[in-house]
Amino acid sequence: MIRVLLADDQALVRSGFRMIVEAHPDIEVIGEAEDGREALEIARERPPDVVLMDIRMPRMDGIEATRELARAGAASRVLILTTFDLDEYVYEGLRAGASGFLLKNAPPEELVDAIRAVAGGESLLAPEITQRLIEHYVSVPAPADEPRLADLSAREREVLELVARGLSNAEIAQMLFLSHGTVKTHITRILSKLDLRDRVQAVVLAYESGLVRAGEGRSRT
Repeated sequence: MIRVLLADDQALVRSGFRMIVEAHPDIEVIGEAEDGREALEIARERPPDVVLMDIRMPRMDGIEATRELARAGAASRVLILTTFDLDEYVYEGLRAGASGFLLKNAPPEELVDAIRAVAGGESLLAPEITQRLIEHYVSVPAPADEPRLADLSAREREVLELVARGLSNAEIAQMLFLSHGTVKTHITRILSKLDLRDRVQAVVLAYESGLVRAGEGRSRT
């Protein structure tokens, strides 16, 4: 059973999320919070697997609450849901430790799939958010190389590049002629060596370090 905490300052929004989530027998809502501070209190008392986190909330917003969860070493993973897709929120949310970012106008089944993916250790970005991330790195100067990348093997750097370009584990396995399990092992080692929480942070680091340049796309030809 996937335990979910709903954090949003609008009661009607929380009720809508609850109805969508609890229509699926493998997911349960273990609490509701109307701001980030209350979300942290509930998460400490009854740790959820996934926190559906709004951004704009009173007392403590969703970005700061996400950051505090990460600092505390909480196992709970954060899926940010918002009507706002402004760049500042995207980058702050990802760097704060969010494992996913979806807009509130996403279809109900997409939300449920996102919860399952995040709970299972995957990370995701809505297509709109991925495009904004790429566009952002087109506009910034080329960064200096990230020293931590020197700890990666040639194969691990190759896998990281493909992850950053948006390929799934299955696509990476097919492209590199590896088994699905081997790809998962490589990604686990990459996250460990780079001291990263999940796949989203790996993508951000790959762009920030210059390992992958915006505009290179999914093809390697």
